[in-house]
Order: sequence, then C-alpha cells, then structure tokens
Amino acid sequence: MSTEDRPPAPRSLAEALRARGDASLGALLRSRPDLITPVPTDLTQLATRAGTRASVVRALERLDRFALQTAEALAVAADPAAYGELLGLMAGDDADPAVVAALPHALDGLREQALVWGDDDRLRLVRTARELLAPSPQHPSPTGLGPTVQEATAGMSPGRIQEIVTAAGLASTHDSVSAMTALAGLFTDRTRMAALLAGAPADSLDVLERLVWGPPYGQVTADPAPRLRWLLDRGLLLPTAPGTVVLPREVALHLRRGLAHRTPEPLPPALETAAVHRPQVVDSAAAGQAYTALATVEELLKDWDEGGPAVLRAGGLSVRDLKRTAVALDVPEPVAAFWVELAYAAGLIASDGEADERYAATPAYDEWRELPAAERWSRLVTAWLAATRTAGLVGGRDAKDRTLSALGPGLDRSAAPEVRHRVLALLAGLPEGAAPAAGSVLARLRWERPLRGDRREDDLRGRLAEWALSEAEQLGVTGRGALSAQGRALLGAPAAPAPGPEAEPSGPGDKLPVHHHHRPAPLTALSPAEQAVASAAAARLLAPLLPEPLDHVLLQADLTAVAPGPLQRPLADMLGVLADVESKGGATVYRFTPGSVRRALDAGQAASDLHAFLAAHSRTPVPQPLAYLIDDVARRHGHLRVGAASAYVRCDDDAVLSEILADKRAAGLGLRRLAPTVLAAQADPAGLLEGLRSMGFAPAAESAEGDVLITRALAHRTPPRTAPEPVPDGPPVPDDTLLAAALRAVRAGDLASTTPRKPGTAPAASGELPRTGAAETLATVQAAVLTGEALWIGYVNAEGAASQRVIAPIRVEGGFVTAYDHTADEVRTYPLHRITGVAELADDAG
Repeated sequence: MSTEDRPPAPRSLAEALRARGDASLGALLRSRPDLITPVPTDLTQLATRAGTRASVVRALERLDRFALQTAEALAVAADPAAYGELLGLMAGDDADPAVVAALPHALDGLREQALVWGDDDRLRLVRTARELLAPSPQHPSPTGLGPTVQEATAGMSPGRIQEIVTAAGLASTHDSVSAMTALAGLFTDRTRMAALLAGAPADSLDVLERLVWGPPYGQVTADPAPRLRWLLDRGLLLPTAPGTVVLPREVALHLRRGLAHRTPEPLPPALETAAVHRPQVVDSAAAGQAYTALATVEELLKDWDEGGPAVLRAGGLSVRDLKRTAVALDVPEPVAAFWVELAYAAGLIASDGEADERYAATPAYDEWRELPAAERWSRLVTAWLAATRTAGLVGGRDAKDRTLSALGPGLDRSAAPEVRHRVLALLAGLPEGAAPAAGSVLARLRWERPLRGDRREDDLRGRLAEWALSEAEQLGVTGRGALSAQGRALLGAPAAPAPGPEAEPSGPGDKLPVHHHHRPAPLTALSPAEQAVASAAAARLLAPLLPEPLDHVLLQADLTAVAPGPLQRPLADMLGVLADVESKGGATVYRFTPGSVRRALDAGQAASDLHAFLAAHSRTPVPQPLAYLIDDVARRHGHLRVGAASAYVRCDDDAVLSEILADKRAAGLGLRRLAPTVLAAQADPAGLLEGLRSMGFAPAAESAEGDVLITRALAHRTPPRTAPEPVPDGPPVPDDTLLAAALRAVRAGDLASTTPRKPGTAPAASGELPRTGAAETLATVQAAVLTGEALWIGYVNAEGAASQRVIAPIRVEGGFVTAYDHTADEVRTYPLHRITGVAELADDAG
C-alpha cells in the first residue's frame, strides 16, 4: 500500500476504535464487558470509559505475563514509540528469537484490549496504563528501571548540569535542555558509553551492578565515597532528594544490553507429567472417588436429618460443630468443610429460618436422593464448578481479623470458578491418563495471570488452583491426578491428544516430562444450557463404572451384618435404623445392639417385621443370637409407659415401679408414686425415657389417649430454598444478542455525533442535542421530505433517554414523522413533540 493509499494514523483512541470492524469491537466488549455496562452513547464515550482507572486495572490483571511485560516496556519507552524501540526493549541487543516471534501477537492482544493504539511507527499506551506502569519513587516499575535523565535532572541547577556534561567528556552547551539531550545521547550510544565505562574504577562498576536490575535508588552520605563521586560527577548516578541517588534509565538499559526485563517470558511454562496411567485405571479410580463422594454427602445429610447444628449469630457453623461433623464423617476438618460447603452450593442444605435457627436438609435433598447415582454426582460437580464459595478459606481470617467459618459469610471468591475451569482445561490438554506435576500447573497459571503489586491476596489464584486439584480428586473428576473421561465430558472438551512415543510409561508411576511449548486453544466456559448437556454426557460415562446397589447383606453370628457393596435405598434406610454402622470401606459392617433394635421398635416395627426383613434380605440364615436379641428386646419393649404430667411412668407390675424408686440412679428424675401402678416425674418425657433406658429398662412413650407413640425418625426439612448464587467477577460477558444490540447502539450514536453539519447548525458543545422550536422543526422536516435530504435530530424517548439520530424523512402527518433511520438502519416513526431539534447535514456527509 502506498503512502497515499494508507489510511491516516489515528489521533486518539476513539479514532482507533472508530476504524475497527464490528468483529474487532465485539471481541473488545467480550473481553472487557465493563465497557458496555451501561451501553455507551458513542465510540468517544467508549474510549473514555476504556481509559478509566478501574477498567484499565481490570484489563491489566487479565493479561498473561508476556503481554504484561510488553505493556510495562511500553510504559518506559518514548510516547509514542516505534515498534523497533519496543522490540529492542523486549528482545535486547541479542534479539532473542523467541521474543521476536512472540511480540507481534502480544502487541495485537494489547491493541485488541484497547490498552495500546496507533500504528507500528507511533505506538501509544493508554494514558492511565502508562501512569500505572511507569516508574516513580512511590511506585517502582516492575521493570526495575528508574526515571530518564531528563526526568531525574528536572530542577537541577544549570551550573551543576554543565559540570556533569563536562566531566562526561561532552562539550559545554548554552542551555540545560541541550546539555541533558547530549548526555542522554551519550548514554544511549553503545560505543561511546562502553568507552566511558571502560575508564570507571572497578568499585564504581560494582555500585552500578547492584542497581542495574532495580530498585534503582540508593542512599549516599553528604560526603560520598570516591567510587560514588566518580559516578555522580558523570551523571551515571543522579541525586533525586537529599541523601538519595538514582540510576538513570538510559544507563540501566545500556548495562542490561537493552532489556527492559531481566527474563522476558514469551512462552508459557511447560506442563510436566508426574505420572502416566492407563485411561481405564484413571476412570475406575475416579468412579470410586465419585461413589465415595455421594456416600459422604448422604452420610452428612443423614447426620443432620432431624435438625443439624445451630446457626451462629454471625452465620455459619461453630468450630465445635465442624469438628463434630469431621468426626462423624471420619475426615479432617478442612475436608469436612468442603463437603458441607458443597452440599450448600448444591442446594441440599440450608438454615431452617426458625427462631432457634439450625441447619437442615432442604426438600431438594429428597428429590436428589431419588435420582440415579450418576445424575446425583453430576449435580454435585456442576454446582462445584460454578460455586464462588471457597471452602479452603474456612479457618482463615477476613479483612477485619474475624475467623471465617463454614457456611458463614466472607467465603465468596469470584475468581474460583474461572480457576477451577482453567485447571481442568490444562489437564484436558494432556494425553489421556497423564497426571501433571502440581507445581507446573501453578507455574502455568501464574504465567497466564501474573501477580501484580504487594496486595494481601496476590497468591489467591495459586491457592485456588491447589484446592481445585484436591477437590477434583475428592469428587472423582480426576483419578490418580489425571482427568477422567467423565471429567473431560464435564468440560465439553474434545478427545485427549494421543500420547507420543515418549509418553508411554515403562511402569506405574514413571515420571515423564511432557512439554507443551505451543498454546492449545483454551476451553471457554460453557453457557448454562451447554453445561447441562455436558453434565448429562459426563453422567452417562460415569454410570457404567459405578457399582450396582445390592438387595442383600450377609448376617454373621457375632451380631453383625456385612454389606459387600452399596445397598438399595429401602434396604439401606431400614438397616440404618435397625443397626449401627461399625466400619466403612469396600464393605460396610453393621452391628446389632439392644439400643439399635429398640430404635427400630420405637419406629413402629414389630418383632415379626424385623424377623421377616432380615430373612428376606440375608444371603445367610438369620443367626440364632440375633433372633434371640430381637425377641428379648421386643418382650420388654413397652412394658413401662411414659406420658406427660410433666411426665409419668405407669406399669401394671407395681414391683417394677418399686424397683425404679429404690434405684439411686433415679434420684435425678424426681419420681414419686401417685398410685400403685403410676409414678410422677419432674423430668420431661424425653429425659425420663433416656433415664429409664440408662437404668436398663425398655420404656415406650405413649400418647394422651394411652396409645404407644411411634417415634419414627421423621426428617426435619427446611422450607423450599434455592442454592446460593455465585458472586460474579465483574459484569457478565455479553451474549451474542446483547453484543449485537450494543454494537448497533454505539455505531448509531457515533454516526449521529460525528456526521458533519451545515455551518451554524452544530450544537454549542460536543454531545449536546440540537435545539429548535416546534415550528422550525416541522418546517425543516417537511422540506426534507420534498428534497430527500437527511437530517440530524435530537430525540427523547418515553423513558426520558436522549439520543442523536440521522434520519431521512419520508412523510409527516398527524404529529408524527416517518423516516428511514440511518442509525438504526430501519424505517421508524417518531412523535414530533419528542424531537428536541433538527439540523441539516453538510452536503458531503457520508
């Protein structure tokens, strides 16, 4: 393209945006959705918003390490800078080929993000980004560079400047500006600068070596040592404040051989594989973990079935209740916190909202229990993927130094879903069965989103990634550290890359490095509808790998029953009432005790029902000791009756009541005889039942009518509750419909605001609507109908929103004008009374 044919260089970010196509603008708005919240009126307002501090900070934090290094280099380059200068800062005098190859892509990304604009010969970093990244005494540059010679000598006396120029071997000049220009020219001339430093004392060079990579500031006394005096005399160190000196940027760049960064990182770190397993082994291990996850959540909710722990006044579980839950689940407390938070995120538990507020299962839990096992798993992992609540923070401290509790406030971290998805996406990029080294995953994530500044939570993403790897293993998304087939389907990921010859393990657990110097296409987060399809696909892959529920147990002569696998729901529920779980694992061992048998009788079962149940579900004959235990407990069950007086005990055998009264253990119950067969008690009925059972009796509760009260374990449920909504990380990414509408509106507003007007008709201030009287408006519109000319109008809609439009009137009647609206690209009708004014367009308006 010749110079004449080349479009003029943009003079502002707004002009640069105006030259973009819709695809490029759409990519910008997708990557920075805060720019269309709300939709800007035109491209000038869009450019202004893109330069605000909050928006620029958010954009910088989403850059990868090399793109951020490129922006930092531009911040210490000239403004504007030529591409050659930027390349020198990034690749150095040796022109690192990897940097040379990667820099155009990084620069295009910065342009796409509207952080850089201008042609290659006039690159400009957005002013706010330059202010954030350029070096200053208060905020050192990440490059470690200091101010330029010009900046460091501002305010220095002309006499002192001339002394420095002379000592450096330059000719005196008539003014300070030309003197500093000459000095900067010396420092940027590799040959002359090398000659100057060749005559430096060795200890002076040592001082420069200590400052060259930053920080560039140092302290000096009022009488500097000779090695410092030599540097100060020649401007190789410049005073910035009493007792403080700085290494000028030009000197540092010479010593660094032109590099703005000590270690440019154009390529992401390699992902290394710690072990490679057969895919079938990975899927089986993951399925085993998935089954354990379901069993753990069910056990947690069963433990809270009749009402769980109390809700703290500030919200959440107490430390004691979390410890109790951990003991019940037989897991460490951090793991217990994860399962509690997962059940909460899935909408399976919530607070009941009662005066004595407690946590309990929700009605959604009963629906969830009835689903097939694979679907129950997919519900859990889908909730986990999207949840912003972060169980790993439990036990830590918030900004006000308050302890963060499970189910309590302050656990939301909006970056959590993105980090989980990214971690799994990295695993999906490895060959099937490959388990990555955790350190290489963290290094890769830090490259993709480098840490900036010294904020307290700078390494939050690293911790989130570690938790994501651990939680994915506990949930069965990964098996033995590798992504399972169902985990891959959960992401909507394509088939895994085939392993190369070097990735074949020679034995289990071999450590084989797998380097990925290319950048695989990143997996994008799925929409809710896409995620539902992916979750269903994952459930279908998992279903054949889960064990089938059994309809039988093996009864043992030692009053135990062995369940060799998962049990069908009715069998598991009934056995859970009739016996106590003694041990869990591949097989579950239940033990029958007098207390557990009495619990079944209290739930309304008769002895004959229990015998029939065991005979129907045991692959072995019912052992005689177990049959005797059931009959013995049933024979004594209900012999005593407890009701409400505060409470009373009645029994047809007055000798039994006499025995109770004589027992010292009954002293705390406050018993006294009302009749030969009735005792009154000061204790409540529940306390009286427990007290008599601890004394070896088997009382039964009765109703006010004298019937045996069946104390069936009725589940306590909260009112209907919705799962907690994730806390978004800024405005949501716009969908295609919203994006198309936003682009259309911005283009329309920009057309209205930039179309040339006839002289004398433009508004007083940019963006101000045209103002004309009603008669003039009507006359101008009617004339435009006859001539076919386009008009610029100001319009206020029914909601009071003002806009500028370019229209070509077609007809005027009944107080309305029908016109082709160039800004909306369609025919519309406008009430004349809502048009604030009209202006004719210039003859050459395109």
